[in-house]
Amino acid sequence: MQIYLDFEKPVADIEGKILELRKLGEGGTGVDFIDEIAKLEKKSQDMLRDLYKSLAPWQKAQVARHPDRPHFLDYARDLFTDLTPLAGDRVFGEDKAIIAGFARFHGEPVAIIGQEKGDDTKSRLAHNFGMARPEGYRKAVRVMELADRYRLPLITLVDTAGAYPGIGAEERGQAEAIARSTAACLAIRSPVISVIIGEGGSGGAIAIATANRVYMLEHAIYSVISPEGAASILWHDSTRAKDAATNMKITAQDLRDLKVVDGIVPEPLGGAHRDPAATIAAAGVQIAAALAEMNASGADHREARREKFLAIGRDL
Repeated sequence: MQIYLDFEKPVADIEGKILELRKLGEGGTGVDFIDEIAKLEKKSQDMLRDLYKSLAPWQKAQVARHPDRPHFLDYARDLFTDLTPLAGDRVFGEDKAIIAGFARFHGEPVAIIGQEKGDDTKSRLAHNFGMARPEGYRKAVRVMELADRYRLPLITLVDTAGAYPGIGAEERGQAEAIARSTAACLAIRSPVISVIIGEGGSGGAIAIATANRVYMLEHAIYSVISPEGAASILWHDSTRAKDAATNMKITAQDLRDLKVVDGIVPEPLGGAHRDPAATIAAAGVQIAAALAEMNASGADHREARREKFLAIGRDL
């Protein structure tokens, strides 16, 4: 069943009518509703197009969090072969919010790291809603160091509201683990490509997204804190998340203009959740193009990455 966001209610009403007409047509009434359905489908598409060409930042946050949006494991299944994930950080234990290991992309070996939110109650709990603990970031560092040793390109897919803020995580050195992961990402000598596929929240995102090329899906968001968190700090009122989202410049379009991200991967009409396969394919095309460009450049990827992040904000 299609899940509609609040601002999509007019579309939901039309698509509900389409469903009713289809059921009537299948009920043996002998009445042909093909023309009526075609008109309603066109109206629905036109309405979706009008809505999605001018989404407000808070509406984009809602789309980025849509429960049917494709997650890391969906991308891993469709874009990579021979996926071999590693488990554990060799310090404390395993963290399932981050999946990290090795695979083949277009037949070539790569290292991959991604945050997995889960797609139902059981898997969301197992993956802690994509919010990693320190052991998750230390596992990511293991893979980054192996990628550096064997000169493998690193591809990371970011989708987290942020690192897990629980007491246990803090006791085990959450901030230190994030800092070390960010430093390890900067130190890799091979190319690093990151794609923000949903939410890119705070240090939990940048820890695996300090890349040569950073891309965002069209309706993804990327910010130093969630809109709700910013509203709680600024106005002591989390219900003002909409105001915070508007002022924080969290959208792909704003961040491209600010030169924080390098490009935008288009999503199907109505968001990635309406056509996951097309979304994943578009991300794959962008990753392949970036890899080809960097492999052909002969540049010092580590130095280029360092300069990229030092340059952010210089010309603003």
